[in-house]
Amino acid sequence: MTSETKQRTHVGRWIAVSIVGVIVLALLAAIGWYFLRINPSVQQVETIETAFPEESLRPTAAATESGAPVNVLLLGSDSRATDGSLLTSLGDRADTIMVAHIPPDRETVQIMSIMRDSWVEIPGHGTQKVNAALSLGGVPLMVQTVEGIIDQRIDHVAVIDFEGFKGLTEALGGVTLQNDIAFSEGAYSYPAGEITVAGDEALAYVRARYPFSDGDYQRSHNQRALLRGAIEQMMTRENLTNPDRMANLLATVTPHMATTDTFSFPVVFDLGSQLAQLDSTRIQTFTMPTLGTGMEGSQSVVYVNWEGVEALRTAFDEESMTNFQPAPER
Repeated sequence: MTSETKQRTHVGRWIAVSIVGVIVLALLAAIGWYFLRINPSVQQVETIETAFPEESLRPTAAATESGAPVNVLLLGSDSRATDGSLLTSLGDRADTIMVAHIPPDRETVQIMSIMRDSWVEIPGHGTQKVNAALSLGGVPLMVQTVEGIIDQRIDHVAVIDFEGFKGLTEALGGVTLQNDIAFSEGAYSYPAGEITVAGDEALAYVRARYPFSDGDYQRSHNQRALLRGAIEQMMTRENLTNPDRMANLLATVTPHMATTDTFSFPVVFDLGSQLAQLDSTRIQTFTMPTLGTGMEGSQSVVYVNWEGVEALRTAFDEESMTNFQPAPER
């Protein structure tokens, strides 16, 4: 495989880390008196008809005194299939896997990325890279696999493709973020400190792996930096109080989205009203705990820190995650 081909393959792996979390938060922000203005954009979202495993294979729904947690599985696709559906051959194209967790107290949101090469148990298929679940059993098997990892039910599933990410960064007028390490990628240079990226420049930023000694780990860190910057810009007062601007932002990305019918507008509307006072400082982004990379046969894999995952499961069961600190990534 050539370097150029490898770079194209890895585009989907990380670019959607930023966009999928932002899209969920954007939908959650779509509350109140501009419902009818946004609704036409929401109608463009493709529906995932079959997304969940048999009920007997799923964790029991959890609830606390203040209600139940909400978990959204977010899948990022590197390109739209030729037939126009995001779901065609998704197993070959979806390279980003995230879980957005909203605790019962609705005081915070945790967005956890799962590295696609994570070496995990896939029900009925033994230990494999987590992304193989999509090829082996589609979205239902991916849901079952992730539910087994976090020991929580997935309530909704959302998929977004490459063009949706690019369009959002442009519609926002660029995303401002803190870049920890100065580097260059292709025609673009990114100095350390506060930078603003959009469109192709943003894609080059999130796809960069080779400039770093730790490769995908630093790229994951950069993705979270862009995610936080995008969330902060999406959730500004200027956006949230301007129905036309919010509707236009959503119109940019909704043609590039697919969701389960459980993620209907009334459900989003209700959840959004519960999160209306949430600000970007209450949104936590991190990677599922890992122990680093290794080889399984001819495959390069990422080993999961299962002790860290167990602590995460315990935290996900709590009423609040206000004081939660994720385990080190490696």
